[in-house]
Amino acid sequence: MVYELEEILVEANLEQAAADGKQAVLLVTSKECPEALNSIGIYWEGEIALQKIRFCKIEAQQEYIYGTLSVPKLLDISGSRYRVCLFITRDYIVIVDDSELSSRIFSKIRQRRIHQGENKARFLFNYLAEIIDRDYEMLDTMEQRLMEMEEKAGRDDGGNFLEKLTPIRRELLILRSYYNELTDFARNLEENENGYFTKRQVRFFDTIEDRADRLMNKTAQLLEYAGQVKDAYQSAADARQNKSMQLLTIISTIFLPLTLITSWYGMNFKDMPELEDGYPVVILVCAGIIGFCIWYFKKKKLL
Repeated sequence: MVYELEEILVEANLEQAAADGKQAVLLVTSKECPEALNSIGIYWEGEIALQKIRFCKIEAQQEYIYGTLSVPKLLDISGSRYRVCLFITRDYIVIVDDSELSSRIFSKIRQRRIHQGENKARFLFNYLAEIIDRDYEMLDTMEQRLMEMEEKAGRDDGGNFLEKLTPIRRELLILRSYYNELTDFARNLEENENGYFTKRQVRFFDTIEDRADRLMNKTAQLLEYAGQVKDAYQSAADARQNKSMQLLTIISTIFLPLTLITSWYGMNFKDMPELEDGYPVVILVCAGIIGFCIWYFKKKKLL
């Protein structure tokens, strides 16, 4: 797919774009990439291995800018990713993508009435902005989940609480790293080392850098909040454990004098006058001790 970069993206072919003297963006698969690169003067040997892309980065080469994007899927952040490769020259942008991500973004961009991509910087701005367009909504959803978990922290005495919290913290760590990479990606584009963009155009990349930085800060705040939720759950669990230990201690304290009495009379010495008719008396004494202990602990608000 080849589009001439104008106010409205115009589908064309590479020869027509070159004849019109227009800048263009090419969307190709990894198999089509070497041929597409050769056609715009970039001689690339071998295949493009998108599956090996792990980070978002941008590198300025002598004849082009080379970049990679590793984009987490919003519905499966810890799972597989969208992996995209970009080549930028003075007149062309080549986007290499074997997934549906770029095709979907192109469709969204073309639905706009104006400013679809009148130049390379504007198109890259639209492309990157679409990638992170729903991320604010996703982070808000995660924040709501953490707030609900915080409310349940004091009531959840099972192990499933941490089982729910741990994946969220893992996803937030992945997103924080991703937004940090995306911030550096936009910053390196803004440096314009090859001089492919005008001073006015590099402002688009500053906007992307600012958005990615805000997303990273939001993610860092949610990570801190997740830690607070974990601490709240741990505090509630410790309080429940202390209450259980307190109850066990009280029970032990109540039965300690009873144990002494039973041990005493369990010796069955011959000279004990209580052995003949002391059974009812012992029962009353034990009941009195239990009643006194219960009254005392309730008075001290320990029961």
